[in-house]
Amino acid sequence: MRHFIVVGILTIIASVLLYLGLSAAHLMPVAASAQAVPIDWMWNLILIVMSFFFSLIVVPMGYSLIVFRRRRGETGEGAHFEGNTTLELFWTAIPLLIVVSFSVLGARNLAQTLARNPQAPVIKVTGLQWSWRFEYPADPETGLVVVSDQLHIPVGEQVLLRMTSSDVIHSFWVPEFRVKQDLVPGRFTELTITPTEVGSYKVRCAELCGTSHYSMEKPVVIQSQADYEAWMAGELEKAKLASSSPEGFGQLLVQQNGCAACHSITGGTLVGPTWLGLYGSQVELSDGSAVTADDAFIAESISNPQAKIVKGFESVQMVQYAFTPDELSAIVAYIKTIK
Repeated sequence: MRHFIVVGILTIIASVLLYLGLSAAHLMPVAASAQAVPIDWMWNLILIVMSFFFSLIVVPMGYSLIVFRRRRGETGEGAHFEGNTTLELFWTAIPLLIVVSFSVLGARNLAQTLARNPQAPVIKVTGLQWSWRFEYPADPETGLVVVSDQLHIPVGEQVLLRMTSSDVIHSFWVPEFRVKQDLVPGRFTELTITPTEVGSYKVRCAELCGTSHYSMEKPVVIQSQADYEAWMAGELEKAKLASSSPEGFGQLLVQQNGCAACHSITGGTLVGPTWLGLYGSQVELSDGSAVTADDAFIAESISNPQAKIVKGFESVQMVQYAFTPDELSAIVAYIKTIK
């Protein structure tokens, strides 16, 4: 009995020390959403249980290796045990009870993270290789729609993210929010977010999606209601000015659809060819021919990017967009200005 008491005390001490050590390591980033509260609560519970069971295995094993080791001069055999039915029932029933309990708690926490306000504004999210596109609700006064590659949300306000992908499977993940959701081409998935901490974070793609998956990050800005309204007013003004000229509208479309993730305007080589000095130049194609980069070529390259492959980019599968003729003309007009 003395050995059981000593092992029990050592197990409790080891469990507490291990839990405190893991907690002090700050394994999780700051919690910045209401959805993070039940998730972090369950994570903390898992740490407690994990610390206890780890100690329950390691401490008796270490104690036995030290206390019951063969002494110098001992040559006899140890005691022989056939089994212990009571112990086997115990270590089967207790883990089963723990697993079922965690299942119930997990279901309850999942319901909490999925709970939503029917009046919550809807932000449309599109994932594309390799950027993010956020479309905000239309302004009730002007009807203008703000589209950005940054996600801005007022602190304390719940929003519903309605998400899809324009090419391959992506996954929306902000570690500080704790929750993530896949974006599937041809389908819409949803995620509820209620930010609780003002700050700047990053949305990352948590699904391997191609060559530049590593760089698929964009800012997530949680700000006060006043700061959010000021930002929105500025974006609406930009949209209003951009719509006044084809070049401005084209530049706005390029920004909104993440084209800069693949095409530079400074001459540098990214995933796709640069747009600097493109219009009117001779473009060498992968089949050895050459073509003039006129309106028709650029429009075709946007709407059907695999029709004519530029030399050196044979292995790149470019994103195909469904722009209207007016939008294509506006983008071509913008590209003409990049010299």
